[in-house]
Parts: sequence; structure tokens; C-alpha cells
Amino acid sequence: MYPNVQEQGALQAAENLMNRIMARYDPSHDAFHVQRQPDLLVVELAALLHDVLDKKYVSEIEAADPYGYFLLSSNLISDGRARQIVRIVENVSWTTEKELRSTGKIEEWHRVCVELHCVQDADRLDAIGAFGIMRCAAYSAAVNRPLHAPPGRLDTAVQHFYDKLLHIQDRLKTEPGKQMGTKRHQFVGDMTA
Repeated sequence: MYPNVQEQGALQAAENLMNRIMARYDPSHDAFHVQRQPDLLVVELAALLHDVLDKKYVSEIEAADPYGYFLLSSNLISDGRARQIVRIVENVSWTTEKELRSTGKIEEWHRVCVELHCVQDADRLDAIGAFGIMRCAAYSAAVNRPLHAPPGRLDTAVQHFYDKLLHIQDRLKTEPGKQMGTKRHQFVGDMTA
């Protein structure tokens, strides 16, 4: 798992070098600029945990307290970042964002949290492209949802393309996510043509 001992040494050496050199720089590129970059531990833990308590698979009771469930009881992280990880986990989902948008409850944090954007983009990129199409088919089979049905029936895998998958490209937030999403979006679009 990242980082191993050698990687930790490399990270520490890079941080020491950055602090020494960038101490001379103006505030636009000082050490604080680097510290404002995504907290990779937060991103990694939120990415690993974001579906652990997915409401499609666990009861409402199990999903009710993610902080207690996998951060306190598992003793994964004991500093203040635990709350941020939980907040990200609670806000990764497409459905959650769609609901917050439709009710006008998107906050500034949703717009600026780079760690949230990284996890959302990773999750959404996995939902489009060839692999995303296979995931959609697999989930449809698992819940006995038809792949396709006569017109008027909206609970099909193909309808899911129109309800969500074809809109993901427009909701990607990071530049790398947008770049990776272009080809995958085209693949999904070609499947519906």
C-alpha cells in the first residue's frame, strides 16, 4: 500500500527540498501554495471507503453513521481529517449531488473541495467508457433490471445511459478528469447511437 517506507522517505526528502527552496519565493508560489494541493491521504481513504456503506447494499441503520462505522471503530485516522473524509464519502454520489443541485443546497465547500472533486471524478470515470458499460450491465443483472425494453419503460440499463451516464462528462470537475472523460463519454455516446 502507498506509501511504503521507501516512498515515505522520498516524500519527506521532496518536502524538505520544497520547504528549503520555496522559502525564498513570493507568496504566489511559496510552501503554502503546495500545502493547498489535495491531501492525498484524504483522497485515497475517501476513494477506498466511498462505497463501503452504499445504500444499495447496506441497511439505512448501517449507513447512518459513516464516521463511527469506519473511522472511529476501525481506528483508521485519528486527526481532524476524519470528518473531511466522511463529508467527502457522504457527497461523492451522483444522486446526492443531483439532489443538492435541485434543492439549491450546493455549498461553497462542494465547489472548492479539491479532494471531493478528485474522488467524484474517479468514481464517475469508472461509470463511463467500456468498463462503465460493463458495470452498468452487471448491476442491471444483479438487480434483475432489463437491459432494454419496449418504449415507455424507464427502469432499464439503456435508460440509465440517458438518465446518468451521458451526463457525467458535464459534471467532471478536475482537468485530468475532463480529459480522461472525453474518450469514455464518446464510447458511451457511440453505444446509444
